[in-house]
Amino acid sequence: MTTSRKSLDLTAVMRLGELGDQITPFALRAACDLRVADLLANGPRTVAELAEAAGAHAGALLRLLRALAARGVFTEVADATFALTPLAEPLRGDHPMSLRDSFTLLESDVRAWGAMGHTLLTGEPAFSHVHGQDYWTYLADHPQESNRVDDWMRSVNRLHLRTVLGAYPWRRFGTLVDVGGGTGGFLAGLLARFPAVRGVLFDLPHVVSGAAPVLAAAGVADRCDVVPGDVFDAVPVGGDGYLLKTVLPGFDDDDVVRILRNVRDAMRPDSRLVLLEAVLPAGDTFDMAKLFDVHAMVLTGGAHRGAEQTGRLLEQVGLRLTQVVGTPTLTVLEALPAD
Repeated sequence: MTTSRKSLDLTAVMRLGELGDQITPFALRAACDLRVADLLANGPRTVAELAEAAGAHAGALLRLLRALAARGVFTEVADATFALTPLAEPLRGDHPMSLRDSFTLLESDVRAWGAMGHTLLTGEPAFSHVHGQDYWTYLADHPQESNRVDDWMRSVNRLHLRTVLGAYPWRRFGTLVDVGGGTGGFLAGLLARFPAVRGVLFDLPHVVSGAAPVLAAAGVADRCDVVPGDVFDAVPVGGDGYLLKTVLPGFDDDDVVRILRNVRDAMRPDSRLVLLEAVLPAGDTFDMAKLFDVHAMVLTGGAHRGAEQTGRLLEQVGLRLTQVVGTPTLTVLEALPAD
């Protein structure tokens, strides 16, 4: 049946135009890379001033900022003169909930997204197809990009710390092992909040090499051991608690079982495992987990999962899901040894 001109839903068409916009996400990330919000922290500035400070082309920057101002990010207060808006404030590096570093524009990611069709045809991650190596190996071989991913995680951690620390009794742990904890941003914030808890930060050597200043800045370096290693080999033993924050969605089910088995082997009979993840809801309900799931599919070949699916994977390694607590960001899933 052909849709008549009379029945055309113009609102729906315009909404599709907004959803399909690939310009705004790139423009926003480019502005963050240039630190535009930081340059406007003390008040409005002309494009000429901004361009000189950022090392950008004035004409190109003007067109970028006008596009973002049309979306409410920045505002043109006079001809070619811009200022911050409430939407732009969190893009400042000194904002207490700064999201600036979470909006990265990495060429390697962009190339992978450009090959998303490969993923849809084969089920394989586009990133590996484009770059000839998996996402994690690529980052290990490209330290500059790996550092930017670490910055992204630290930026997101500010929001996660605000939303999840009150959702679980973290003070119950004498020692908490953060498996795949990056440079320690989340663990440092947790230890600062709960001074009786000690931490063990565990991740790949090239990742935890950047942990010392993060832990020192939080004032918790004396309560946190940094252990380099590979979760596919072994995990530090004997912790009261084991934390995997947004780790499992980076891997397929087979690798997740390998990771969980190594964690289970490291746990004592009375240890607890805590997963922090964006959990997939059923039906058409909007949740960022559904977007993150596509992100994982394209870049790493991993997947976000529902709580029941995660529970089944836990059961394969002798763990049982005992608690699921939602927060405005991540879901807290607790598991205990099954025997």
